Amino acid sequence: MNTISPLAFVNPAAKIGNDVTIDAFAYIDEGVIIGDNCHVRPHASILRGSRIGNNNTIYEGVIIGASPQDFRWKGEKSFVEIGNNNTIREHVIINRSIRENEATVIGNDSFIMAQSHIGHDSVIGNYCVLGNAVKIAGDCKVGNFCILSSNALMHERCEIGEWCLIKGGCRVNSNVPPYVVMAHNPISYSGINAFILRRGKFSEDVIDDIAKCYRHLYQSNTSVFNALRRIEADVIPGHERDSILAFIRQHNEKIVCAPKGE
Repeated sequence: MNTISPLAFVNPAAKIGNDVTIDAFAYIDEGVIIGDNCHVRPHASILRGSRIGNNNTIYEGVIIGASPQDFRWKGEKSFVEIGNNNTIREHVIINRSIRENEATVIGNDSFIMAQSHIGHDSVIGNYCVLGNAVKIAGDCKVGNFCILSSNALMHERCEIGEWCLIKGGCRVNSNVPPYVVMAHNPISYSGINAFILRRGKFSEDVIDDIAKCYRHLYQSNTSVFNALRRIEADVIPGHERDSILAFIRQHNEKIVCAPKGE
């Protein structure tokens, strides 16, 4: 059974699931889809093009499906798609895509803290934490199990690999490979994300192999090309090693604070 305040506005063309609570002064626009067991708190606005899964809590002042802040957008029909079990705290803004029938995407089981902003066409993975006032520009990608600490900034068209920690206030201006900690301004490599990897049940042998990969990339005073060759020769093949190699090759050596290729 749904609980919808008489002081909320819910457009008749919105689709509301079961056991949804919508508090006073919330605004649910035409065509919005909200799944089961969600809670939309006061003064939240869920605008057209928003598709929200199950078990999400949306706090005061959140705007989901806001028009893109991009001059290329000319009113195309586009979306925000949010998965299940997410907590979206006060005054978060999530823009929909600038492209016809495409979407800004938030995965499952993430915690997005107050005053964060997620730009058009960005993709946030599963089990992520975005700290207070994190700003993510358009066309960005954040992998699963990532933590972006408060006031981190992510420039457009950048990607962060899985299991990364970006420390507070960092400006991510290129691509961050998986399993690392990045800190300072200008942003720099600060080690592997060993504490969180252990919490994620990675074995010590796997963590050691990840560390060895990044010693070759960041601490051997060699080019990315040579670092890749050394990783292949020195580290036993496995999912983590292979994902590091694939990420670096996919991004054409445009890796945060990595040496230039030959």
